[in-house]
Amino acid sequence: MSANNRPLPTRDTDDPQLQAKPGRSWRATLRERWDDAWREDGVLYSLWDDLRHAPREGWHGMAHWIKALLAAAGASLLILLINGAAEVLWSTANGILTAAPHMQVGDDTSTGVWAVIDQPIRAYLVQHSTGLAVSASTVYTLWQLTGLVALVLGFLTRSNGIRLVWIGWGAASTWAVWTASPHAGRTVAAGIAVLAWSFASAFALRGLNLRPRVVAHIHNTAPEFRPHITIQAQPPADTTDDTDLG
Repeated sequence: MSANNRPLPTRDTDDPQLQAKPGRSWRATLRERWDDAWREDGVLYSLWDDLRHAPREGWHGMAHWIKALLAAAGASLLILLINGAAEVLWSTANGILTAAPHMQVGDDTSTGVWAVIDQPIRAYLVQHSTGLAVSASTVYTLWQLTGLVALVLGFLTRSNGIRLVWIGWGAASTWAVWTASPHAGRTVAAGIAVLAWSFASAFALRGLNLRPRVVAHIHNTAPEFRPHITIQAQPPADTTDDTDLG
């Protein structure tokens, strides 16, 4: 009987031989119980036998209590690793975002066509980040990182999820430009933002095809072969002697 199917022996505490007798020390009783557990049918011997045969019998043949113990230990180790990795990533990202310089509306350094897009976004973030746990400079840095990562990963991986992030980032940026731009020039500013985002989308959305994919399955039936044997019946040979006819 394998170790996986062998029932564990029960502890018979009602055995009069194992009960403490009058005038007998508790150490002698404990010693006797210990020796009984290590007998061939004892509890400790059975557990040790399961451990001893576990490497030879493999995962499918070892005892169930060993499987449960290994699974619990592996799950605990995995949770500890994930928790440690999450703490390291969070502290690193927090350090990068916190190290961003303090941003003010009047300190915009962007010029030219890029200023038409960048300055309204800066102003929008400053106006709508009041009261948050992070500063406007942190939000602005996070906005830049999101667009850059979505652009690079969309070009390299062609993932639909990354493409959705890029599309959402472009739509939010265009809305910020439209909202924070001067009323007289918001149409032109939003148009420039859409043109710049569309040009970058040629790289981020590389390989995107809106045409439905049509897959035609052509089923060619194989020719049917029916082998048969034709046996032609031969007429019986005439064995009558010509001399008998005369």
